[in-house]
Amino acid sequence: MSLKLHDKLALLDFDEDVTAVLEPGPLFDKPFPKKAVFAFLADEVDNYAVANGCKELGTYPSITKPYPIYEVEYKGEKIALCQAPMGAPAAISVFECLIANGAKKIISGGSCGALEDLPAGAFLIPTEAVRDEGTSFHYAPASRTIAMDIEGVEAIERALSNNGVEHARCKTWTTDGLYRETEELVLARRREGCAVVDMECSALIACARFRGATFGQMLFTADSLAGLEHQERDWGYGVFAPALVLCLEAALEL
Repeated sequence: MSLKLHDKLALLDFDEDVTAVLEPGPLFDKPFPKKAVFAFLADEVDNYAVANGCKELGTYPSITKPYPIYEVEYKGEKIALCQAPMGAPAAISVFECLIANGAKKIISGGSCGALEDLPAGAFLIPTEAVRDEGTSFHYAPASRTIAMDIEGVEAIERALSNNGVEHARCKTWTTDGLYRETEELVLARRREGCAVVDMECSALIACARFRGATFGQMLFTADSLAGLEHQERDWGYGVFAPALVLCLEAALEL
């Protein structure tokens, strides 16, 4: 029996069976490129696709909005490109579609909140994530943290180094509670070694590993909670365009 039940918490009921009643695909006639960029970069994905005449491979039919999936010809390689929705459950629904339709090496990129005194626009590569969200527990047995694939980390490092972008490795706190990042929790996560906070990383790591895909995530600091008083700092919008290009560069390295 692949199902392991927890006597107190339903969230910790984990089934190792890779087959579910509802499967993520394939949804389209032709497979996607093996490399993909899954970008938490708002309209920058569509803007890039239009500006560069990218072919649309299909659309993920979310109830919230359709998510077009494009094919990018970048430096001689074909890469699937898709906007990522915010929050682990929504992000994983589209992420699963990418994998089920052929993507095997995926780079994600997006903003994060600073828990330490980091300037806006600092590039970071998470190597470990605290699993303070629910989605990852459907893809991996319970644990406090989950580690990123070293292949993904090193691919992003090469891309950033090749483009002269300063960066550092970090531990991130992945949470579902955007408005529940209390002072005590922020301090506790800092003591645990988290430099930043995000809403998807641990779930993406768990899903990619469960499905046999190689994954890496690039983060850049946007807002800040470092002083225990929230600072928006323009939510990182000025970094979206260069971050997307750096994600494509990292996909080449993967």
